Amino acid sequence: MMTPRRSALAWLLGAPCAWAQPAAQPAHDPFGPVRPPLPVPQLRVTREDGSAFDLPTQLRGRISAVQLMFTGCSATCPIQGALFAALAPMVAAQREMQLLSLSIDPLGDSPQALAAWRARFGAATNWQAAVPGARDVDRLLDFLRGRAQGVDRHTAQIYLFDRQARLAYRTADMPPARFVADLMNELSRMR
Repeated sequence: MMTPRRSALAWLLGAPCAWAQPAAQPAHDPFGPVRPPLPVPQLRVTREDGSAFDLPTQLRGRISAVQLMFTGCSATCPIQGALFAALAPMVAAQREMQLLSLSIDPLGDSPQALAAWRARFGAATNWQAAVPGARDVDRLLDFLRGRAQGVDRHTAQIYLFDRQARLAYRTADMPPARFVADLMNELSRMR
């Protein structure tokens, strides 16, 4: 039997629980479950070590928390870095869980800048950083619905992906690390 907290998380993620059935929510909601989960688009990204990979390949087979950031940001990105620094040890024992910081500044964020940014927060091995090509940033923002108005073009949401590399949940801006860890654990129990 699930605890009341777990039942609430299951409800948030759309899993059936004993006391309530979730109301269907469209995929266009700004946060919450994405129903149906959306497959990540085919995007090529470059990791902080200089290696390139396809985003769906990186996400497939794992529960992934993804944040948008850029290394030159002095407003929300340092807070997001601190959030992932707090989250990483909470999910470190779960080998199937990973954290991925995706830069939205392909012209300013080199692999070296991404590596320095991760080092600034003491990033663990379960936390990677990467940057898409300039042509793919808008596509990524539109897919995640992570485009904000104004000069700072990204939100402070965390995007959760299931093992099939599908966007399954969008958090509100600046969620607590424990909340994200609980959501990742709940996603890992779903098959």
